[in-house]
Amino acid sequence: MTQVNNPLHGIKLEALLIDLVEHYGWEELGERINVRCFKHDPSIKSSLRFLRKTLWAREKVEYLYLKMNKLPLPARKPREDGYQASDKTLRAASNKAAERPSKDSDDDAQVNSNIWGN
Repeated sequence: MTQVNNPLHGIKLEALLIDLVEHYGWEELGERINVRCFKHDPSIKSSLRFLRKTLWAREKVEYLYLKMNKLPLPARKPREDGYQASDKTLRAASNKAAERPSKDSDDDAQVNSNIWGN
């Protein structure tokens, strides 16, 4: 039983979204979670399609549902650099770091020799 401490275990995303819409309505839901599928021509079907594909939006919806029902909130996942971001942002940052060329100490010495006259 790996889901013992998960308050969302057994709750379908559709039921969760319907409860949120009944409680807040589409307009307030769109204000609380700034996503287009809640603001422009909202429907359960289009919102479910978006939330199933977009991890960060689904996490926000699940968090709001937990707060609405006064259920235990999930612990934040600690990161080495202290920031909280979606998986997509993490992948983009790691790709940028991998693409940067490494600087050789010889290049630094040549630059410094031109500046300092060594």
